[in-house]
Amino acid sequence: MFFVASKIFWLLASPLHLLLILLLAGLASSPRWRPGRALALMAAVALALIVFSPASALLIRPLEDRFPRQSENMPPPKGIIVLGGAADEQITRARDQVTLNEAATRMTEGAALARLYPQALLVFSGGSSALIDNSAREAAVARRLWRELGVPESRMLFEDRSRNTYENAVFTKRLVNPQKGEKWLLVTSAYHMPRAIGVFRASGMEPQAFPVDYRTTGDARDLRPPGDGARAMIDFEGAAREWIGLLAYRLTGRIKVLFPAP
Repeated sequence: MFFVASKIFWLLASPLHLLLILLLAGLASSPRWRPGRALALMAAVALALIVFSPASALLIRPLEDRFPRQSENMPPPKGIIVLGGAADEQITRARDQVTLNEAATRMTEGAALARLYPQALLVFSGGSSALIDNSAREAAVARRLWRELGVPESRMLFEDRSRNTYENAVFTKRLVNPQKGEKWLLVTSAYHMPRAIGVFRASGMEPQAFPVDYRTTGDARDLRPPGDGARAMIDFEGAAREWIGLLAYRLTGRIKVLFPAP
């Protein structure tokens, strides 16, 4: 129920969708309702700020900076857990070729860490986040990609039922059955790491964060206007989803603190 509700909510609450709805509503009502012009203007200005100002970087950077990037010169872990969200399972199936999205570093860094730590298990967690047609599973894409990159089948484990971050944690814990004292790395996008770590902690695991897929530089360049408006909108949407997700997960008890920290 939570999964379905979150999908329907985001369909309307997505900043791009919401602002376009307000803009169109304002334009449609302006001939008969004077405030309609103001509503349309406010929506247009908000869209322009997202596209032409550093708003997306300012929103996403606190999420990315929450957990520091780990050195690869660390003691070997028991396993490496890679969260889904980087593959387009529908296009992969249709074109019969592995297709990744802007979060592809999750997948490639997982394979790189597996080469760096040859005794560690490489675990993928991700089924389908589609609301309607969920027959294609992201885990199948991960299996194919890692095979093609040379990861031995014997070192890989796959969890293919989860539809969101909460289910990632619950099902992955059941799959790997972590023991006391074992070290597990959690690989996901840096802006997604606070919520992911919070959920895994609430499930009873204490993985070590290994953030990847950064969208900001972490310095003064983040204060410049973005050169790519479409990229800025995607990053703003991702950051907004995470902040809203943190609040929703805290209110529903899926994480223990609003903004998990190291």
